[in-house]
Amino acid sequence: MNIDDYTAHDATGLRELISAGHVTAAEVEQAARQALTEANNRVNGLASPPFSPALGHDPGGPLAGVPFLIKDIGPMAAGVPFFLGSRALGPGVPARGDTDLMRRFRAAGLVTLGLTTMPELGLCFTTEPVRFGPARNPWDLGRSAGGSSGGAAALVAAGAVPVAHASDGAGSIRVPAACCGLVGLKPSRGRVPYGPDLGEAGFGMVEPFVLTRTVRDTALMLDVVSGPATGDKYTAPPYPALPGPRRLRVAVTTEAWSGAPVDHEVAASAERTALLLQRQGHLVERASPAVDWDAVIQALVVTQIAFLGSVFRHSPLDPALLEGVSRSTLEAAGELGALDLMAALDAQNRVTRSVAAFFTDHDVLVTPTMARLPAPLGTIRYDEPGLELEPFVRSMFDHAPFTPPFNVTGQPAISLPLGRSVSGLPIGVQLVAGYGREDLLLTLASGLEQEAPWPRVS
Repeated sequence: MNIDDYTAHDATGLRELISAGHVTAAEVEQAARQALTEANNRVNGLASPPFSPALGHDPGGPLAGVPFLIKDIGPMAAGVPFFLGSRALGPGVPARGDTDLMRRFRAAGLVTLGLTTMPELGLCFTTEPVRFGPARNPWDLGRSAGGSSGGAAALVAAGAVPVAHASDGAGSIRVPAACCGLVGLKPSRGRVPYGPDLGEAGFGMVEPFVLTRTVRDTALMLDVVSGPATGDKYTAPPYPALPGPRRLRVAVTTEAWSGAPVDHEVAASAERTALLLQRQGHLVERASPAVDWDAVIQALVVTQIAFLGSVFRHSPLDPALLEGVSRSTLEAAGELGALDLMAALDAQNRVTRSVAAFFTDHDVLVTPTMARLPAPLGTIRYDEPGLELEPFVRSMFDHAPFTPPFNVTGQPAISLPLGRSVSGLPIGVQLVAGYGREDLLLTLASGLEQEAPWPRVS
C-alpha cells in the first residue's frame, strides 16, 4: 500500500480493505508510519517519537489494523509516559495501567502509533505549549490547529491517521475539528467511560472521544467505545428507538451568548446549514436557549481549578516550570473553598435546567462552532505571568463562545466542516441535541455530509 492509497481512505475504508484481503494490517501500518512522519514534519503534532512497536491490540477487533493516536492527557496506556503538554513533568509520568477507554481502543483492534500534543494541562483553545512548540494547522501552517486536542486534529487532517483520540472540556474536540476541517463529536455526559482512576473529569464537564474525517467513522467509533464501565458515576441512556425518518424541530442562532462578535463568514455557514436542513424537510426557526454566560464561566472555571488542584496535589510536577496560566490556576486551587465549589455546581445546575427546557420544544440547535476563523499562531497567549484563569478563559472564549455551555449541560454536540472562508480556511458548524440524543446528531450529520461533502487538505 502506498501513502496516497492509505491517506485516501477513512478508518472504515481501511478496515474493509484489510477484511477483504486486499491489503494486510502490516502494510497499512507501514504506510501509516510513513504518513505520520511526513505529516508531523509539517504540523508538529506528536508529543514523543512514534511508538515502536505499536501498542498491543486485538487483531480480531472490529477496527483491527486501523492506525490510531492517543492524546497526551490519556486515555492512559500502561507504561507510556505522559507529559500533559508541560515541561513541569520532566521526562513524563508513566501510566500505571490502562484506563477503561484504552482497553476499549485495544479491544477494537486500533493500532496506536503515538501520543499527540496538547496545550499545557489542556486549558487552551490553541495548542502551542512551550514544551513542544505549536501544532500547525495543515490548511495554513501559520494558523492554530485549535485546542486542546490540536495535535490530534492537525495529524488527522494532514492524513497521518484516519482517527485519533481527543477530549472536550469546553470545546476541545469541536474547536480543533472546526479549525482543521474535521468531524468532532462531544458525546453526552456518561456515554464514554473515564474510569477507573477517575469517577469523572472536571466534575462531569469533560468528555473523551475521537476526531475523524467522516461521519461514518464517528458513528462506528461511538458504537465501539460507548457504554458504562464497572462503577461509572454517570451512564448515558440508550438511544430511543425511532420509528424512522421524521421532521425534526431545528433552531438556529448565530448570536453568541457571551456577546462576542461573530465573523460574517462563520455566521453565514451556520445559516446555510439551517437552509439545507429546511430543504431536507425539517422545521427550522430562529431561536436560542437562554444561557446565563456568567454562570457558564463560573461553573467551568471553578470546577477546573478544583479538579486540577486535586489531580496535581501529590504529583511530581515542578511549579517553577509551569506556564503562566497553569501556575496561577494551581495557586488558586490552594485558596478555593468548599462553598466556592458548591456555588459553581449550583451555577452548573441553573444553566443545565434552563438549556434543557429549550430542548423540550426543539430537537436540534444549529450554531457556528467558533465565532472566528482559525487564529494566527501566537494570538491566544497562555504563558503570561500572573494571568488568572477566569480573565484568560473569558478572552479565549471570544474565539469560540458556542461550545462551552454544552459541557456544563452534558449534552451531545458535533462540529461539522460545512463551510469555507474566502481564503480557503475550514469553518465548523455545530449541531446540539438533547441529552443522550447522539442518534439525532449523527443522522443529520450523515445527511449533511451527503448533500454538502467537505474537501480534504490538498
